[in-house]
Amino acid sequence: MFALVLRNAAFGRLWAGSTISLFGDQFFLVALPWLIIGLTSSSVALSTILMTAAIPRAVLMLVGGAVTDRHSPKFILASTAAVRAILVFALAALTFSHQIIIWHLYIVAGLFGIADAFAIPAGRALRPSIVAADDLQAANSLTQTSAQLSGIIGPLPAGLAVRTLGIAQAFLIDAISFVFVIAALLGLPRGESKPRSGGSMWTSIVEGFAYVASDRPLSALMVLAAALNFGISGPASVGLVLIAQHRFGSASAFAALVSALALGSLAGTFGAGILKMRSHRGLLLLGGSAAIGVLLGAIPFVPSEIGVVVLLAAIGAISGLVNVSLQTWLQQRIEPEMRGRALSLLMLAVVGLLPLSIAFAGVLAQISLYVLFLASAGLVVAAAAGGLVSGRLTAVE
Repeated sequence: MFALVLRNAAFGRLWAGSTISLFGDQFFLVALPWLIIGLTSSSVALSTILMTAAIPRAVLMLVGGAVTDRHSPKFILASTAAVRAILVFALAALTFSHQIIIWHLYIVAGLFGIADAFAIPAGRALRPSIVAADDLQAANSLTQTSAQLSGIIGPLPAGLAVRTLGIAQAFLIDAISFVFVIAALLGLPRGESKPRSGGSMWTSIVEGFAYVASDRPLSALMVLAAALNFGISGPASVGLVLIAQHRFGSASAFAALVSALALGSLAGTFGAGILKMRSHRGLLLLGGSAAIGVLLGAIPFVPSEIGVVVLLAAIGAISGLVNVSLQTWLQQRIEPEMRGRALSLLMLAVVGLLPLSIAFAGVLAQISLYVLFLASAGLVVAAAAGGLVSGRLTAVE
């Protein structure tokens, strides 16, 4: 499967360039909070800078989808990558010359958030235009596997670089890594997307909502994806910390739980590229979602650390498989001229619901861990049951 999709030279170059850039991003993600704490010694500054990136990312996501459908996703991705490379290089220069101040970081974070709002829908809209339909699931699996591996493997060398070379040099490594993905994007064949005309930006966004609402399986799948992310994100961010602290009393236990979820997700994402689903994809999505809900609800009832580790690994594996299958079906289902807007709606649900999911988890955890995990599990199972009863997803192929 992976060998077949990598025979596509355009995708192969893009995957290699993106992988190098994703690995380089880990140097930025490690160096930035280290720099913030070094400048301010304030966790408030760290959180507000991260929020400065998150807010425009969410607010402008639908605009990014509309722009993607009007212009070339390749051009949007190359432009946003170039902007981020310049910003990171500027940070490296300012840090090296000891001229960096905290407001520089707020500005960079805000601009990064804006760039992400355009790059995220453009990236998901581009892939189906350069990969054959039969190879799309393998391409999605390979791309997401690289992203997850970079997040698992990258922080260690990034931390070593910050310690031995310095923060400025870590930023410089990230800036250089953008060159590889920009070169791969500029090397894509011409005509992968045609500029599209239309009315106002607001009209384009409304058209995206109307398009998703008019397609019953598509809208049902959006609801299922939102429920999955809402149901899993909160317990993973809040619940696992509390279980490790109150039940197992160990930071190493928390690390083990987080690692189990991440490694399980990596295995599921990779496995999705090997398992080529040709039929009954809807039943896979519904069954996998229901299984995630059941396993999620079982977590607070398992007394041993190894038992929770096994459950989390299973949840991660199923969610990785479901997410790749879901993304592939969406990319194939949505008409090319609507991909940016429709996929931006999905990403807005994921990005926009994350803070709400964490807040929801925090409130329920104050009552009980049992309430937190059972409520989250109930939401996921209810969404799967709704998709089954409505019949909107059972026929998805």
